[in-house]
Amino acid sequence: MTVDSDEVVVAVKVSGDIVTARQAGRDLAAALGFTLTDITMISTAISEVARNITSYAGTGEIRVAVREREGRRALVVQAQDQGPGILDIPRALEDGYSTGRGLGLGLPGARRLMDRLIVESNPGQGTLVEMWKWVPTGV
Repeated sequence: MTVDSDEVVVAVKVSGDIVTARQAGRDLAAALGFTLTDITMISTAISEVARNITSYAGTGEIRVAVREREGRRALVVQAQDQGPGILDIPRALEDGYSTGRGLGLGLPGARRLMDRLIVESNPGQGTLVEMWKWVPTGV
């Protein structure tokens, strides 16, 4: 895990790295004043996208930072890999759809837990999932 002045980057190579990425999200969310419920939702969403990295791409990274999105401050999570990519993004965002042995809840579940989720992917060129939750006002 690396931390610079404005983001935490966690290399995701093995299942234990999922825990590290999840904790990075929890720590930043707590520091930003998110409720315990929101912290749990954020860390669960991070687990889902990090698990997709280990399951489908093998390796990648999770970046957690505070950024401006749509004119507001947000806790932004980026999950990026150089894996096989997603052939049908709309289908991958449907509950129950999985190209592996999973339940097909990863991306749709993460989308429900966060305020926004965007997927960019091209076959053979990897995937970038960006999701965010608005920082509580007054913080």
